[in-house]
Amino acid sequence: MSKPGFTRAEPDARRLSLIAATARVLARDGASGASVRAIAVEAAVSPGLVAHHFGGVDALIAATYAHVGEQVAAALDAAVAAAGSDPQARLIAYVTASFAPSIADRNLLATWTAFWGLVIARGEIAALHDTQYARYRAELERLLAACGLQSSARRRAAISIAALVDGLWLELCLSPAILDADEARAIAQAHIAALFQSHPAPPN
Repeated sequence: MSKPGFTRAEPDARRLSLIAATARVLARDGASGASVRAIAVEAAVSPGLVAHHFGGVDALIAATYAHVGEQVAAALDAAVAAAGSDPQARLIAYVTASFAPSIADRNLLATWTAFWGLVIARGEIAALHDTQYARYRAELERLLAACGLQSSARRRAAISIAALVDGLWLELCLSPAILDADEARAIAQAHIAALFQSHPAPPN
């Protein structure tokens, strides 16, 4: 096997390149296959650059988890911004953005699956997981509040929506012939409508 042709790049570009390579290795080989050497070969750099930029593979995997989570969060935020000013449209946009092809993607699922396998074993990954999901639920609660959902119902509503989205997202990635994005959106919208029927806004 020939050695990779090593190239030079600016530090920020090199870090992003290593993060992208780590995501590909995780998707292809799982967490057990994400060694310094495998990532270095994927990124076409020397193994020493992993230590130089991240200190080791654990920190690189954590940085990759954070980066992937930030990309998904940015896509959801962009969907809300594009939905205009109507509170319900913004809520629906945030919830259903996860069903877009760029997120309901098998490669992304494979990367997330590798991350999830590390949540129990690695405290740093677990902390990142908690932070990312807390942000998602907090944004859901804020959007639900803007729609008038009672404050006492917002936490459980946000948890139920998050769980539903995760399940629909998995089905979209794993069984696209059975469930498509339009049907996933319809299911999510029906769930949200039921939440508001169960907890109507108090009269003005």
